[in-house]
Amino acid sequence: MSKKITIAIDGFSSTGKSTVAKQLAKELHYVYVDTGAMYRAVTLYAMRHGLINKTSVKKVELINQLPNISISFVFDKALGFAAVYLNDENVEDEVRTLEVSQFVSKIAAISEVREKLVLQQQKMGSEKGVVMDGRDIGTVVFPDAELKLFMTASAEERAKRRYMELKQKEQEVSYDDVLKNVQERDHLDTTREDSPLVKAEDAIEIDNSSLTIDEQFQKILELSLEVIALKN
Repeated sequence: MSKKITIAIDGFSSTGKSTVAKQLAKELHYVYVDTGAMYRAVTLYAMRHGLINKTSVKKVELINQLPNISISFVFDKALGFAAVYLNDENVEDEVRTLEVSQFVSKIAAISEVREKLVLQQQKMGSEKGVVMDGRDIGTVVFPDAELKLFMTASAEERAKRRYMELKQKEQEVSYDDVLKNVQERDHLDTTREDSPLVKAEDAIEIDNSSLTIDEQFQKILELSLEVIALKN
């Protein structure tokens, strides 16, 4: 049996991290963990409980309620991957809305939230054979990951992809609003004090501005198989 590795995929929002991570995990028979969905689930909880709005976050109240927040992943045959559950409720679709996207970076900047979720993520990937995507996987969650990737693309290209994705889900959004959200999230993710989005020194950068989903997958699969072969 070949030794399994940890694959950490970091990068900006809407760079297709989750898409390629799901494909990769399926191809390699690895576990896939969408850490962004975990932060989105906490954000949804905060929204439902009136702990966040456009002008403020009730940080202390949210921190006090963290023990009440349970996040898990349950494989969904119809989707072909594990859906995210918040306190035993499937919230996979709800956490993907633009409304949640507008608040998630603020929630992700709270150190106590990050601490809780990072511990959970490390536990999920402790036995290797995992593909995990997010903002700080290669720098904080798994700094010793055997393969680290950093995904990037222009803000305009990422907004276009996100806009098309939301329209396909029949959500009423405008391209300008999506672009603004992408730019705001980039700023918040890269400037927050706790675990800002940065490229790990040993990460391989993938600019997929002009790559198709299949081209991106083939490139990353090749890199993964090379590292797995080296480890065996």
